[in-house]
Amino acid sequence: MARRSQNSSQEELTEVFNQLWRLDVNRLKPGTDYTISPQGEAGHVAHGSNHARDRARHDLFTYVNEDKLKHIETYAHFINLLDNYEMLSGVGETVTSEEMKENRLFIDTVVESEVMKCAHKYLVRKGHSSSNTNEFKRQLYDIWFKLYHRERGDREDSCGFEHVFVGETRNHQKILGLHNWVQFYLQEKHGHVDYKGYKAQGNKNTPDEDDHVLNLQFSWRGLVKPIGGAFIGVSPEFEMALFTIIFLMSNEKMTSVKTKIDEYVLELIVYRHGRSIGTSYPKLLSSNHRDL
Repeated sequence: MARRSQNSSQEELTEVFNQLWRLDVNRLKPGTDYTISPQGEAGHVAHGSNHARDRARHDLFTYVNEDKLKHIETYAHFINLLDNYEMLSGVGETVTSEEMKENRLFIDTVVESEVMKCAHKYLVRKGHSSSNTNEFKRQLYDIWFKLYHRERGDREDSCGFEHVFVGETRNHQKILGLHNWVQFYLQEKHGHVDYKGYKAQGNKNTPDEDDHVLNLQFSWRGLVKPIGGAFIGVSPEFEMALFTIIFLMSNEKMTSVKTKIDEYVLELIVYRHGRSIGTSYPKLLSSNHRDL
C-alpha cells in the first residue's frame, strides 16, 4: 500500500512539474535567445584535486540575449541579487536594508508569475502553505534568504539562495553550489568560470545545443567543480517553484525525486538546512531525443 501511495505521489509531482514547465513563459529558447556549445566529455577529477583536463576549448555559452535578461522582470531582479554575498563560506554575511529590499522585490515579482502561482496553489491544496500571499512570501523568504551557519563561526554565513544560485567556496579549496545558468553565464563572461566539458550519465548520452538540463564540470576562480547539475535557459521562478515544492513536501534531510519533465528524465535533489534549503539541483539521467 505504501509503495502505491508513493508511486501516486511521484506521479502527481511529475504532473505538477510539467505544469510548471508549460507555464514557464520566461524560459529562453535555445538557438534563438541563447546558444550553448557542450563540446567534449569532461574527465575524472581526483578527490580534493583542483586540476581538471580541459575538454572544452570554448565557452559553454556562445550567445545569450542580454536584452531579455534586462527586460524580463524576474531575471532583472534576480541579477541584482548576485553581488550581495561573500564568496567564502565561514565569512559572516551582512544583509543591508538595501539588499533586503532587493530580496523582497525579487520575491514579489516571482510570486506574480504564473509558474509560482501554480506552485502556490498546489502547496495550499497540500496544506504546506497558507493561501495568504503575504504569508507565502514570508515562507519563501525563510526557505531561500534566511541566513544560517554553513560553517562553524560566530556569524551566519550562508543561505539557500546564495548556495544554489550564486555559489560559494569552502576554505579556498572547494566550490559549493552554483547551480544556476544565468550566474554561470555572467561568471563565464567575466572570465571567472572556465567550462571544462559535459559529464555524461551511465548511458553515455551526449548533450546537444537544445538541451535544457546539463551535468557539467567547470572551474571557478581557480577551484574545480568535478560535476554539477544545472537547468539551462529556464527562469529563476521555475527553479524556485520546483525546489520549493520538493522542500515542503518532505521533512527528510535529503529528498530525491525521480521525474520526467518534458523530455528529460531527472533526479531532483534537495537538502534541507533546518527550515531553509541547504542545496538543490537537477541531475540529468537521460533525454528522450537521444540517438533516434
